[in-house]
Amino acid sequence: MKTNKATVLTFAEKCKSILSANWRGQLNTIKADAKGSKEDINTSKIKYICKRGKPYIWIPEKELHNVNLIVDERGSFSVASPIPGPLAGLLRSIKKLPDRVALTGDVVPLTDEKAQSATKVLREVMQSEQRAISASSYTVSGVLSSSDHSRTSRSENLKDLLEGDEKYIVYKFNQRSCMYIDGNGSTHEIDEEDMGQCKADPLACLSAKLIDGINQSVERRRALTLFCLTYKNANAKDAYMLSVDRKGFEVFSKVAGPLSKGDIGQYQWKEFRFNLKEEARDVESFCRQLVEMEMDAVKEVSSHSGLA
Repeated sequence: MKTNKATVLTFAEKCKSILSANWRGQLNTIKADAKGSKEDINTSKIKYICKRGKPYIWIPEKELHNVNLIVDERGSFSVASPIPGPLAGLLRSIKKLPDRVALTGDVVPLTDEKAQSATKVLREVMQSEQRAISASSYTVSGVLSSSDHSRTSRSENLKDLLEGDEKYIVYKFNQRSCMYIDGNGSTHEIDEEDMGQCKADPLACLSAKLIDGINQSVERRRALTLFCLTYKNANAKDAYMLSVDRKGFEVFSKVAGPLSKGDIGQYQWKEFRFNLKEEARDVESFCRQLVEMEMDAVKEVSSHSGLA
């Protein structure tokens, strides 16, 4: 089933949203020795934030990246769409990778003054998450608080950059190229102008908490199976929220596959895209429309079963 391009994010928007949704990425730099730069690669997980769509990364002083970058500033940085909780275990079990972004460019150290400015932005990013959660309605707060805080909270995962004993060097990643890689391994090169003009999705910063909050609840996941039946005519045995954005959401559902010769169908995992009636400007709007869709789905099922 083809999806109308107007009802999904562009690849550039998806890249910006993944960068905004996560706070940890994989940095690759070229190993250096006394003779200069070699072709061996040094790789490690690094924490970061985005400022005006640009990654600012905090590298521990003890990391070899700092030595490598003195000799050669070239690097690559990859960030995956955050997949927390039970969904992460499911995707690993079927060897399905999350969507991700791959950047190449130069990793440039900041001056003391600019590093202080970046640290100020870091505090603001952490505080903005806390404010958004505190301002949430009872319903939304219930969903967000159901998530695994240690794995889905940006402020919780970044606070050691400010409060921990470890020292860091702050860098800016000046990208030269950007690639979007979907869960099936297909790659899409992103035009630099498109990347510069688009914005991250408004749900991105809280998407990990929202997705995990839904997936941690048996009742909410049961509603997702109801969506599959009502809107996609698919009888789902199980379902997880896979991704969310202002235009809609993807559900990963366990549905019956084609019948075999013995008339026994094998269950298979399949993605379904559901579009919202109107773009969600924030998590509140998204959850409100989700509840409305659930009520409509219940009415639809009830009417067909004669219970209405």
